[in-house]
Amino acid sequence: MEEQIIGIMGAIPQEVDGIIAILQDKTAVTLGNRTYYQGVLGKQKVVVVYSRIGKVAASATASALLLRFNVNEIIFIGVAGGIAPHIEVGDVIVARDLIQYDMDVSPLRPKYEIPLLNKTYFETNEMRSNQVIQHIEHFLAPETLSTKIAAQELDKFAIKQPQVYFGTIASGDQFFSTNQQKENLQQALPEVLCVEMEGAAVAQICYEYGIPCTVIRTISDKANQEASFSFESFVKQVSQVYGQEIIKQLFQ
Repeated sequence: MEEQIIGIMGAIPQEVDGIIAILQDKTAVTLGNRTYYQGVLGKQKVVVVYSRIGKVAASATASALLLRFNVNEIIFIGVAGGIAPHIEVGDVIVARDLIQYDMDVSPLRPKYEIPLLNKTYFETNEMRSNQVIQHIEHFLAPETLSTKIAAQELDKFAIKQPQVYFGTIASGDQFFSTNQQKENLQQALPEVLCVEMEGAAVAQICYEYGIPCTVIRTISDKANQEASFSFESFVKQVSQVYGQEIIKQLFQ
């Protein structure tokens, strides 16, 4: 039976540094200006890497994980801007499916559809997603979260009772920092829970190669005028802990 290797990706160092720190039997390979950390989490062989920001960077990194490191599955973990009104900073979104909101070759094909694939939404692996959701629910429970992140840090971002949601994530090559961007996306794609810059590209690569994909996003901001401040501060103080704990629980 083929050995299972899982690729774990984040866009920026803060999203995966906590995971790299707990790898056992760690070795590093540099390829295409990225460092891929091979190692073991629990009993699971993994390759952990930060892809850099945006769909092209993420696609290139996912392809390298598949073709050079022979991963059988990819998990993307990172932060996102909340779009749906009920989504709060500190919540976690696990993607049911993902869409590239900036793909538009109309009138040749319907808006958002990926040319030649005839596909608009890329589904994730439901079994893995359900497993991830259970671990996140445990991590977000007040008795657990309070032991991992100091109360003053949670208060700083008004994180009180964070929830986990399973739904649609939108990806595109823009950082959302105005209410206008947010409102435009809400009107065009009302089912979208949050917005980020890599997930749907990774999901497309996984779809094309026929391997499972999971995308986990912690809400760092409300995708509005306060987004740049919230994002910078949140990734330093909160998201690294979320990422490390969610992945650690998954493979312990």
